[in-house]
Amino acid sequence: MNETDHHLIGHTPSAEGTDFFEARDPVKGEVLDGRYPEATADEIDRAARLAAEAFPGFRATNRADRARFLEAIAEAIEAVAEPLKERCMAETGLPRPRMDMEMGRTLNQIRMFAALVREGSYVEARIDRAQPDRKPLPRPDLRQMLVPLGPVAVFGASNFPFAFSVAGGDTASALAAGNPVIVKAHPSHPGVSAITARAVLSAARACGLPDGVFSLLHGRKPETAIQLITHPAIAAVGFTGSHTAGRALMDAAARRPKPIPVFAEMGSVNPVFLLPGELRANAESITAGIVQSFTMATGQFCTKPGIVFVVDGEESRAWIDRVRAAVAATTPSPMLSEGILKNFRTAVASRRDAKAPALTAEGESAGERTASPVVFRTDLATFQAHPEWHQEIFGPALLVVTVTSLEEMCAVARTLDGQLTASVHSADAELSDAAPLFATLEGIAGRLIRNGFPTGVEVCPAMQHGGPYPASSDTRFTSVGTAAIRRFLRPVCYQGFPAAALPPELRDENPGGLLRLVDNEPSRGKL
Repeated sequence: MNETDHHLIGHTPSAEGTDFFEARDPVKGEVLDGRYPEATADEIDRAARLAAEAFPGFRATNRADRARFLEAIAEAIEAVAEPLKERCMAETGLPRPRMDMEMGRTLNQIRMFAALVREGSYVEARIDRAQPDRKPLPRPDLRQMLVPLGPVAVFGASNFPFAFSVAGGDTASALAAGNPVIVKAHPSHPGVSAITARAVLSAARACGLPDGVFSLLHGRKPETAIQLITHPAIAAVGFTGSHTAGRALMDAAARRPKPIPVFAEMGSVNPVFLLPGELRANAESITAGIVQSFTMATGQFCTKPGIVFVVDGEESRAWIDRVRAAVAATTPSPMLSEGILKNFRTAVASRRDAKAPALTAEGESAGERTASPVVFRTDLATFQAHPEWHQEIFGPALLVVTVTSLEEMCAVARTLDGQLTASVHSADAELSDAAPLFATLEGIAGRLIRNGFPTGVEVCPAMQHGGPYPASSDTRFTSVGTAAIRRFLRPVCYQGFPAAALPPELRDENPGGLLRLVDNEPSRGKL
């Protein structure tokens, strides 16, 4: 074995187990170099205990030092960008342009959190000064801010080997908040994970941070994941993946003697509603947009639209014909792993064999290791009679459901599960009539989109990437954007503390010029 094949428990490589697995090129089917060990119970325990030991020292670092650490991570990843991209293309089958895009996004979000930490207002400082003469009772001095939770277990995602994996948004936001991180690498891209982890650790060493502020564990067994999140040193979990795996983590965390939060993003069908006026005016662009959106990256985005609701009529039938022609012209493409491809084909075959919903469109014939886009069609009554059709198919599959009216759209929207996104295409003249639909969708989705498509999640402060269960485990939080840091923080109130004993963010002099709520008024000044 090479050291790149080991777990990294802090700065110490480890490979104690006897159970190994290998990465495979999903396009060629070839086994790639490297053998990766399943983490043992002892290795998991050591990583968790080391993280717990590192926590007091790491949380005590000032914000400027944590910002420099995040910037050093970005620089270290840039230094190995080419071998990272090459290995990633081999392990995932993703093309070079996707590698460039996702690498840029990953580096940008790391630096975004560095800027957030340096500015500091994310701690949401609140100060209510003492009122000793207040009648009938005096008020003590009360000061509150958000503080880190403790060691965080992060699970890498299969479909975003950079942006939602070892140094992705979960890790960056947890580190920014002051929490040590243990990443459980995704078994589909262990080589990418190992290279990235060494870059993170080189940054930690260069910044003089405690050993254990970051660790990497390999594993493909569910038991390995459960052992990690049930370790008493783990304080929270970040996860992006399937509903089955996410729910298993949620249940295991809830059964602990001291339950911990699991912040799981588990995908959704991201419904699209096409209103007649907008479809009549822009059928061609809507066709191009929806086909691109559900086939992009072979349909392996959590924001892929999986269901389209459209009012039955001449315009919608013509639009479906446009979709059929556009899909027929697409070529099959590889999926991220053999397991994902198998699951996709099984789900499509189940619908095809049942002849319901009806197969409406299909791309060119797929090869042994590729998937072709498919579009099914059904009516509302049949859709409502089959709850299983309400669930996501991970891959390039789309279900078109015809309804008779906007009122039926509103009615079916009320029956849908929680979603990451919901999109409505409406002409300006239809906005008033569509208001009840938007109000309904606001109750089930984390992001509402008008006249656009859900794929493509902008990394910015206003983004919400999360939604009511089962789209995510806690609809109050996002896994993308600066607000993602709030998942790994908790409020603490300091009552009657002398100035010297307070965190700098709560002291009268406000050395960082933070925006604080002082006696219920926003202020950046000194007290």
